[in-house]
This record gives sequence, C-alpha cells and structure tokens, in this order.
Amino acid sequence: MAKKNITFNDIAKYTNFSKTTISRYFNNPDSLTLENQQKIADALVALDYKENKVARILANGKTEFVGIIIPNLYLHYYSQMLNQLLSTYETYGYKFLVFVGNGKEETERQYIQELLAYKIEGMIILSHTISSKELAECNLPIVTIEREDKHTCSVNTDNYMGGVQATSLLYKNNCDILIHINADIAPDVPAYGRIQGFLDICQERNIAHELILKNLGNTYQETSRTIGQLLESIEKKYPNQKKGIFMSNDTHANILLNLIIRKYGTLPDSYRIIGFDDSPISRDAIIPTSTIGQQIEKIAGEAMELLVMQMNEQKKRKPSPLPAPIHKIITPVLVRRDTTE
Repeated sequence: MAKKNITFNDIAKYTNFSKTTISRYFNNPDSLTLENQQKIADALVALDYKENKVARILANGKTEFVGIIIPNLYLHYYSQMLNQLLSTYETYGYKFLVFVGNGKEETERQYIQELLAYKIEGMIILSHTISSKELAECNLPIVTIEREDKHTCSVNTDNYMGGVQATSLLYKNNCDILIHINADIAPDVPAYGRIQGFLDICQERNIAHELILKNLGNTYQETSRTIGQLLESIEKKYPNQKKGIFMSNDTHANILLNLIIRKYGTLPDSYRIIGFDDSPISRDAIIPTSTIGQQIEKIAGEAMELLVMQMNEQKKRKPSPLPAPIHKIITPVLVRRDTTE
C-alpha cells in the first residue's frame, strides 16, 4: 500500500501542538523555544515526514537557493572554486543557480534579475563586472570572492603575501631577472596585491625585474598565442640570463610551461616558473608547477559560512543588519614543486 503523506495536522496531533505552531516551526523556528523545536523535530523522525518543498516555498517564499555569478570556467581557479562551493550542499543544504559571466555589465545585470526572480536567498559573486555598491543595492545577503568589495562582505586571499612569497622564491633560485605577468587590474581589486608584493620585494632587494601588464585573452587559443608572443619577446630581451617568471595564475603558468617544453623538450635551467592558485593543473602539469596555494576549499567554505550567517539573520522576525561589511582574509601557502629549485 502507498504510504500516507504526513500533514501538519498529523504532526499537530502527535505533538499536541496547534497547526499554527507546526507552521511556525517550518517558517519561523526562532519564534519557538528550543525545547518545542526539538519535540517537533523528533516527531518528524517518528512520523517519517517527507517535506513538500514546493508547498514550503509557496508558504514562506524561501527557496533555499543561492545564486552564483562566476567570470568563466576557462581558468582552472574558477572551475575549482565552483566545485568547492557546490560541495557545501552537504553542510548547509542550499542549492545553487549558476551563471557564467561574459564581462558585459548589462548582461550580468540581467543574470542578477533572473536570479532575484527565482527568489534566491543570497548570492556569491566572483565576477568583476558590477561594482560592489550596485550589488549591495540588491538588498540581499551577498559575499564576493577575490574582487572589489568595499560595500559587500567578502573572502579573499592575502594576495600581497602571496606576491611576496612567489617573488622571494624566484629570488632564492638565483635568477638574473624576475618577470611578473598579470592583467592591468585596479588597485582596489585584491589580486593587485600580487603585483605590489612583486614590486616591493624587487625594489627592497634591488633585483632586476620587469612587470608585464597585459590582457592575455579569454580562451585557451587566444591566451596561448599571446603568451607565446611574450615568450619570444622575453627570450630576445634576456637571451643569456636566468629568468624567473611569476605568472598570475596556474592556468597561464601551465600554458607558459608547455610552450617552453615544446621548444626545448624540457624546462631549461634558464627558466624558473611559479603560478598562483594551487588548482589541480599545477599538480597535473607535465612538470609539476610551483605555486601559491589559495586554499580554495577554505575560501569556499568561509564564503558559504559568511553567507549563511547573513541569510539566517534575514529569516528572523526582526533581523539586525550588519553595521559594516565583513572581510575575511585567507593566508596563502607556498607550494614548491619542480619548476623551481
């Protein structure tokens, strides 16, 4: 025989509470004492209650969905971060609606409107396109990761420390010239710390260096072509020198490494390479690549914890807004592999 669907009326009879009290348990549990919450929770187990998600959404407007806007899945850092965010379902029970950005403000505004139409409870934004001020005006719990964050809560790597670690390792490899290749990013973007850390160490220790700021492209083919052009230029400029190259991420470091190996058959002693992320590509490269570990799993976990804290506050009868955005900084970890001595 088919099992009977357990209703609020059944739960009320079992617990001797009113149907209104049972409804409050599902829609506003903080309005009940912890003792009564536990009694109802025990009853749900005893009755083998299966929640009707659609009915609950219609009743309280809470979907248990979180929106994510991520710049791309081409860079291994973003695909790994998305994977870690999605895996937090087991901890928090939130589902995700994901949009991959395209760098166009109006399109990404449409993404946000689409997410809001689905009654999401919060957002995690990794895309750089829309300012944190505009994001904050959505009046929704938001956490940003590795982007401008003046008006939103955020979780970022200590990028300056990472820049110092990478540059110092190349310096200890006795390189004649240190080169950092990055995008021309604004100082209020956390990743700018990598540039500043590189410059400060080079200037402090009087190290010969070059900073190359250039958009490398948005596809593998385009980026490979641009890095290949930069490699030719570097070899012409520093033909008989040991070159220490600090790439802004592991995807770009892996492309550079592959281009060098295709040319020489191996990584010559005239090159030392370090990336930034510790995404899987750095471990799986043909020659495992030294990198600055961003602790991606920890960043994702901290971001969800911070977002859930805000979402839980919003569910209270009288929520208290944060007096100021919370910014969490995660310490990077230097990972030495085969592309540095």
